[in-house]
This record gives sequence, C-alpha cells and structure tokens, in this order.
Amino acid sequence: MADSWQFWAVVSAMFAALTAIFAKVGIENINSDFATLIRTFVIIGALCVFLTVSGQWQGLSAISTKTWTFLILSGLATGASWLAYFRALKIGDAARVAPIDKLSIVMVAIFGVAFLGEKLSGLNWLGVLLIAGGVILLSLRF
Repeated sequence: MADSWQFWAVVSAMFAALTAIFAKVGIENINSDFATLIRTFVIIGALCVFLTVSGQWQGLSAISTKTWTFLILSGLATGASWLAYFRALKIGDAARVAPIDKLSIVMVAIFGVAFLGEKLSGLNWLGVLLIAGGVILLSLRF
C-alpha cells in the first residue's frame, strides 16, 4: 500500500481534515496570520527531522532553475492559501470553510486540462460537477 498513490491521497485527506479541526480550536484566541506562521515553523521543523531521519536531503545546486521557479511559485501559492484558509476558519464554521476550500479539487481539474493538457472523461467531469454541487450544499446554512 505504501507505493499506492491512492493510499497516500487518503492519508492526505485524513490529515487535511484534522488540520481544519485542530486549526479551528487553535486559532480561537490568536490572530489567524500569526497562527499560520506558527504552523509553518512546525511544518519546517517536522520536515527537517523527517529528511534527516530518512536521509533524503539533497544538494541545492543540483536543482534546476525551472524546478526552483515552480517550487517558489508553489510555496507562495501555499502561503496565500494557508493565510486565507486560517482567516476563513477564524470567522467561519470549519464544517463550511473546509468544503469550500476543497473547491480546489474542481479548480485543479480545470487547470490541469487547460494548462497541463490532461484529459478527463465525461464521467470524470460528472464527478467534478458533483463535487462542486456538494460544496455548494455543504456551505449553505439552513
């Protein structure tokens, strides 16, 4: 199972769900941007320990300019996403904020097709529409 992308995607989803719950409680009495900074330091520390224990450090000079450019852009997008997510959690319900955040699934499908040339079948697009519809239903307050 450790070689299965599906396994790691489910693990990612599980930890993403816990992120929302832990963050909602954690930002109760703190500025959301400062909370994001603390979270970032924890992630950096944990990754340094993981890379050291697993022996996966790599030389920075071996990384291409293209790789540096896109990893920097990804990091900036991640930071902006985290700041917006924590701000939304600060003022909204986790059960409504997290599903809207997952509209990223719909956007990744659209961007993957538009910019990466990926192909989705009709059934795949139906899934994208169902996710979008589910997000809308979960975000409504009755």
